[in-house]
Amino acid sequence: MNTQKFKTVLIIIGLNLFTCNSLVAQLPDPGFEIDKRTAIVITDPQNDFLSKDGIAWGLVGPSVEKNNTIENIETLFKLGEKYNIPVFISPHLLYDHDHKWQFNGAMLEFAKSVNLLKKNHPTQENVSTGNSGADIYKLYKKYIDKGNVTITSPHKVFGPESNDLVLQLRKQKIDKVILAGMLSNLCTESHLRELVEQGFEVAVVKDATAAAILPNIDGYEIALANFSLISSHVFTTKEIKKAFSNTKL
Repeated sequence: MNTQKFKTVLIIIGLNLFTCNSLVAQLPDPGFEIDKRTAIVITDPQNDFLSKDGIAWGLVGPSVEKNNTIENIETLFKLGEKYNIPVFISPHLLYDHDHKWQFNGAMLEFAKSVNLLKKNHPTQENVSTGNSGADIYKLYKKYIDKGNVTITSPHKVFGPESNDLVLQLRKQKIDKVILAGMLSNLCTESHLRELVEQGFEVAVVKDATAAAILPNIDGYEIALANFSLISSHVFTTKEIKKAFSNTKL
């Protein structure tokens, strides 16, 4: 490539980068107002992700600790109780019969190989009382029996297409969702995408989530970019607390 052509390519690349950065900077913020048709949805608040003894802690622990995720998710439970806002837990469970699947993506193959979020049989589905890796993280169990909390049927891959979350939301006349949970760039983001496709208005609490940090891949940063593009608004826990305090419910 001669010098002039090389300069031209550099100029084109520079213009494209400038345009992309400008577009990102100009992204609108539609905003999100909390009202009586709003619910909190928390994906996979389970021991395998949030307990230091959990199978996935080695992958997600640094992100959980950096974001103060455990305490921030608890804040959402507290806000739900204080303001009588419905809270839905969408857990991820895999049974013996799910381990008979003949093909998987990389993450589900990993889950199968290490028994991540594993229950032996659907009769063991109660995730609110046990202490296995698939059970609800111990800090949150005191909120489970509150009248405002619903635990949906389990999802099987990443999104809520395979469980009854959308049905449960519709039946309570919910059309706005405050979303948080694990993992940011997998189940949480997949729930965001499907809920938006289903016509829900969705905001994400970005520090009440966390993701796996892999060599050369920061799942959390990937998720943040998509949260900004897909959701109506991205909150911090501090901001969502303020939003609740300013809302008349």
